[in-house]
Amino acid sequence: MAQVYISIGSNIDRENQIILAARALYSEFDNVLLSSVYECEPVGFSGENFYNLVAKVETSKSPEYIGALLKSLEKQHGRVDFSKKFSPRKMDLDILLYDDLVMDEPVQLPRDEIPLNAYVLQPLAELAPDDIHPVLQKSYQQIWQEYDKSLQYLTRVEFTWPEFR
Repeated sequence: MAQVYISIGSNIDRENQIILAARALYSEFDNVLLSSVYECEPVGFSGENFYNLVAKVETSKSPEYIGALLKSLEKQHGRVDFSKKFSPRKMDLDILLYDDLVMDEPVQLPRDEIPLNAYVLQPLAELAPDDIHPVLQKSYQQIWQEYDKSLQYLTRVEFTWPEFR
């Protein structure tokens, strides 16, 4: 079984959307673990703040299958323009890591935003502090400790999950 990390984000109906995303992951994958939920300002555009977290799942499904599944979930929940990178999102789901796999197509692994964005890196370091980034060869905790925290401000959100967990 592969260890897969998936980022979850929303800034439209954000509480409901991350619950829907997490519920979908619990129904699709084994041994789902969720990081804390963090609030942060949008990156690259003006808009409502995001809720972000990272999920760790176990699966025997391929990265291609997972990528298609995540895009399908986003579409089911109202995402229409996949080409627009910096824009509001009801549901934003991305594979961050699939074991130690390194590839660019059909999905980029590891996702290049991991060391660049606090909203991905902090929840990842929370779930996998001692795991090693397959390209940077540093632990996620070390990458987070070295991250310039003045670049993006995160606030941990007290979040109550429904019973599906």
